Amino acid sequence: MKPPWLRVRAGGGPDFSRVKRTLSERNLHTVCEEARCPNKGECWGCGTATFMILGDACTRNCRFCAVKTDTGGVEVDDREPRNLAEAVGELGLSYAVVTSVDRDDLPDRGSGHYAECIKAVRGTGAKVEVLIPDYIGGELKAVVEAGPDVLAHNIEVVERLQHLRDRRASYRRSLETLLEAKRLKPNIKTKSSIMLGLGETEGEVLKAMDDLRDAECDMLVLGQYLRPTAKQTPVVEYIPPEKFREYGEAARKKGFSRVVSEPLARTSYRAAETL
Repeated sequence: MKPPWLRVRAGGGPDFSRVKRTLSERNLHTVCEEARCPNKGECWGCGTATFMILGDACTRNCRFCAVKTDTGGVEVDDREPRNLAEAVGELGLSYAVVTSVDRDDLPDRGSGHYAECIKAVRGTGAKVEVLIPDYIGGELKAVVEAGPDVLAHNIEVVERLQHLRDRRASYRRSLETLLEAKRLKPNIKTKSSIMLGLGETEGEVLKAMDDLRDAECDMLVLGQYLRPTAKQTPVVEYIPPEKFREYGEAARKKGFSRVVSEPLARTSYRAAETL
């Protein structure tokens, strides 16, 4: 049974319904739904959502993720950048968060499409935060040059637990993605996230913070891992709120410019407060 601090209200209200209708009409997906985010009721109820591009099927299969997988992915919708921009305008968003599935089946892993989506949203006047795959080289350059205000990429878990990620993912490669983004555009703000409650030790969490700071990561999100379905890896421990507060204070002392550390925090949670 989940502890009381993890209980959340169900979604509802006019803003919730408006977000749901807009997404359906524009044939858009959200990580809120696909990853079964516990904050969907709160965020949709405030009229915000994290858009998920490049389809709803991921070519990777991480043991903690509920997003469906497909080795071939799905056909990329060329209308998605326009639909995304129209949805941002219709919802009146001044800050949009865009993430994606991994598309290892595509020649550029979807980075070109990502760039077009960023440009389309920027054309509405909204600021853009992206949560990207582990792009490197030309893939990453295309995204950075499209002009996102914040670039996020998650290490997900401490280094010892990287086996919970897809075998194609790498702790060191993820750090490289964050550092290379800074090399391409020194003033871009970068963000990463770590899930807790999977058996990590305090020392490992603090070491991961140090590794992220070495990669010049600006912002950190720490949240409790919640098992989406019985198919995913079990929760080892529910971390109490006071421990999250301790980790948050440690992260601030290490130099992160912004830290969100609480049980229900996710990478894009309250993202508009970043800028």
